[in-house]
Amino acid sequence: MQKIASLFVSLCLFVVLGLVDVANGETPGERFRKVIEREAEYCATHKIKPTNRRCDITKLQPADPLATEEGRFAHSIKIPNPVPEDSGYKPGMTPEQYFDHLCKTEAGEFIYKTVENVEGIYMMRLRESATGNKYQEHLYALEDPYGYTDWEATRLPTIFVNPPWATYLSLEVPSFFTTKSKDEGAKYRRFSGYVQGKSPMIEEDITTLRSQYGFTWRGITRQHDRELGIAGGELIVLDLQSKEVLGVRRGFIRSGGVKNLTGIWWLTGHVCPTYEGKAFNKDGNFAYWFITKVLKPKQANPKGDQ
Repeated sequence: MQKIASLFVSLCLFVVLGLVDVANGETPGERFRKVIEREAEYCATHKIKPTNRRCDITKLQPADPLATEEGRFAHSIKIPNPVPEDSGYKPGMTPEQYFDHLCKTEAGEFIYKTVENVEGIYMMRLRESATGNKYQEHLYALEDPYGYTDWEATRLPTIFVNPPWATYLSLEVPSFFTTKSKDEGAKYRRFSGYVQGKSPMIEEDITTLRSQYGFTWRGITRQHDRELGIAGGELIVLDLQSKEVLGVRRGFIRSGGVKNLTGIWWLTGHVCPTYEGKAFNKDGNFAYWFITKVLKPKQANPKGDQ
């Protein structure tokens, strides 16, 4: 945890002071800082209309992975194959070379135990919506650009409860997922019963989890990754009672060099491992795709009948 906090401070220093140690050419980090500095100067010396969103990106801060209880827990989990503190970066590596190195040495799906006939799961850490361009163009504002999808942030329940495509019977989340909650004492919210075109999603406030298994996520933060336009992330599947780690998906995304304001565009970065062979875009069921390999859902009627 202390190392994560120290790395967060280092990232802030990168943004504020422009501290870099890369020998060859302009890195994605250098370009990003130059653009933000230029835009901040412009916004400070010009009268900007309230409807003009140009200056929004200059107000964003690096994501703080330890800002919430859920984030602190995610980063406290000990997994069987943690990433090494030394990422293997060598001075002079290009972003492409470093990305290829991480993909070969660290990325992958690591399944330690599978469970059959799982009825419901608990998402332990929610993702905040980052649909605005300012997030996709910011080098540091997203903790886990690799694992993030807009669907998971904005349409979460139907990723997991949507037969015959998504066949868990229920999804449970922290209660602050929605403002619809009527019970202020409820710790969790449960979604179930949805069948497209037949029955609406049932939403319940609950005080006790019914799920035996859950998953969370966390970003990977090391010195050279973001400087070279690379971000890593881990999706972790757990037994909620024993806290045993059942599976981990670790991946990386590379951006930089695109023709927009900052040169960063996480939405279509190169990723590894790829999703069903797709080197760029990730579908909304990006998390479901891996989780179901570990926690095999209880199969619903293929016709969607209840």
